[in-house]
Amino acid sequence: MSRVSTPTVDQDLLDRRLEEHRLELRAYCYRMLASPFEADDAVQETLIRAWRSHDRFEGRSSLRSWLYRIATNVCLDMLRGSQRRARPMDLGPAGEPIMENLHERPETTWLEPAPDALVMSAGGDPAAVAVARDSVRLAFVAALQHLPPRQRAALILCEVLQWRASEVADLLDTTVASVNSALQRARATLGVTEPTAPSPPSALGEAERVLLDNYVRAFEAYDIEALTALIHEDATQSMPPYDLWLAGRDDIFTWWFGPGIGCRNSRVVPTVAANGSPAFGQYKPSPGGGFEPWALQVIELRDGRIGELTFFLDTERIFPLFGLPERLEA
Repeated sequence: MSRVSTPTVDQDLLDRRLEEHRLELRAYCYRMLASPFEADDAVQETLIRAWRSHDRFEGRSSLRSWLYRIATNVCLDMLRGSQRRARPMDLGPAGEPIMENLHERPETTWLEPAPDALVMSAGGDPAAVAVARDSVRLAFVAALQHLPPRQRAALILCEVLQWRASEVADLLDTTVASVNSALQRARATLGVTEPTAPSPPSALGEAERVLLDNYVRAFEAYDIEALTALIHEDATQSMPPYDLWLAGRDDIFTWWFGPGIGCRNSRVVPTVAANGSPAFGQYKPSPGGGFEPWALQVIELRDGRIGELTFFLDTERIFPLFGLPERLEA
């Protein structure tokens, strides 16, 4: 963090203490903002504000609580007047798999995926890791965006981070009764908007790794028989920034072997997990030779098969975040 004065030992110590909280603050801001890029900006602004006002921090609360107060205010400022981030499923029912239904919505602000390493700690108690993974999955983060910002903050702090209502009331400068009321309304909203996950995402076992290896081979070969055995018959697919989403394996295959036939002969490269789920970089054949980036595929598994496929097409922004190359040679 840049500053004008010459650093002292105490200033260096403060820098280290602030940096210790960067990961958890980024995860909190990501749940609030649904964008890893905006979350990074929010955390940087939080740490700058903390540095500038640390001399006025009198230790009436813990440093962690104080940082969360600042981060919450930063996020609320960023959300003021902005459009909520969404997934295609938030905008209407599934569509028929025909090209005429493929509409890009540049006016829509889309939910963006986040590499696990940016929003989750790799170590720690397995149960806590499982809760953290579940709280950043795409469906849950999208559902959070339906909540007013202060309700969103209260729910994340209480339900995900396990803060007491009194602590959240202090952070939001409100009463415990108001926090409990906000939680009740938030839970009711999530009960309507969040899809029920048959099983929360978990660490991959050998069977899941084999399934994903088989999927990569089948997708690259465009082997419909093999893909049929791997994908749930009621699976869904979406492709932001297009608003079309598909419900059911039959419609997905109708798209893949119809309007989406350009994906045949693609290369699929494993990358770090996204939002607690396996992720792959997809590269389509390039007219000039080699392969050009097409999508970050985020795959959610359910009951031993693939239950949801999200193809994030904004590769210019997303691929560098996941350490994926700009193109693949032949």
